[in-house]
Amino acid sequence: MKVSKRFLNYQWIVLILIFLVVFAGSFVRISGSGMGCPDWPKCFGKWIPPTELTQLPTDYRETYLLKRQQKVEKFCNFLNRIGMQKTAKKILNDPEVYTEEAFNARKTWTEYINRLAGFLAGNAMLISFGWLMLFYRKRKWLLLTLLNLILMGIEAWFGSIVVATNLVPWTITIHLFLALVIIGIQLYLVHQMQNKIRVDLPRNNTFKWLSWLILGITFYQMFLGTQVRESIDALVKQGFSRAQWIEQLGLPFFIHRSFSWLVLIILSFLYWQNRKKWKYRRVDLAFYVLAAELISGVALAYADMPGLVQTAHLVFATILLAILLMMRFDFANFKKKSHA
Repeated sequence: MKVSKRFLNYQWIVLILIFLVVFAGSFVRISGSGMGCPDWPKCFGKWIPPTELTQLPTDYRETYLLKRQQKVEKFCNFLNRIGMQKTAKKILNDPEVYTEEAFNARKTWTEYINRLAGFLAGNAMLISFGWLMLFYRKRKWLLLTLLNLILMGIEAWFGSIVVATNLVPWTITIHLFLALVIIGIQLYLVHQMQNKIRVDLPRNNTFKWLSWLILGITFYQMFLGTQVRESIDALVKQGFSRAQWIEQLGLPFFIHRSFSWLVLIILSFLYWQNRKKWKYRRVDLAFYVLAAELISGVALAYADMPGLVQTAHLVFATILLAILLMMRFDFANFKKKSHA
């Protein structure tokens, strides 16, 4: 089914807004603003958060701590029902979960902007679903857009759990996973709506399987990188200096670093072959994005983890994953068309 150029451009806008959510969420993470709003979906009980401490009651910390405790208990009851009793017990007995931070206007508005980004992306998806219902009504697209809407709602709800549990590490990883799934679905929708075969796509099995390998490693790397970052946060709390991080991080850090070099070697080979034979533009783009990601990774390892570089590192990794997914969709579309 052919769609209008206006509708296709709108789908790209939706995708950009989803990426904006990832960017904003990462900035919240590196700026330590995750607890800037102690409640959800409002912020300090307001749709427009306060800018000064005087706008809050004197007992605001105790009030919001009690509300968070109630949400944590409900979440742990849910974990118990699905067989995760040990995890629930660990959360309930973790004293850091019940630490209520003092009001900080900068952190509050950083977190609030992150929520606004999510609100914009969610509503953009809702408009997309309505647009499809009115003018196209293709069942597959409607179901995928509806699924993404539901996942965005779950992502927002789980964001409240991340806040309620005071940024328990594994909840952050799940939060990232959901964001990547949402991006993947939106990319697939965009690709299907474009409905064209890439004439520059290499008809080569070596390229096909190596691109699969890079995609798998990159996906794994994103979660391994999240775990490394969580471990660093824990080391900082324990008083370890930056010079001691690598020794304490152990195997996950070395796997993360080694896999980065592996991806560079494989993609460099594909880039070299592409310049000689295929001229497939997505390979060039993936190579340039990987170069930017690795540069930011080196900066993270040797420049004391500067905040904006952390955000850039995650954003570059997400863009690389998106490009690799588009490669897979190109192959799937070519196979489908050739069998039609």
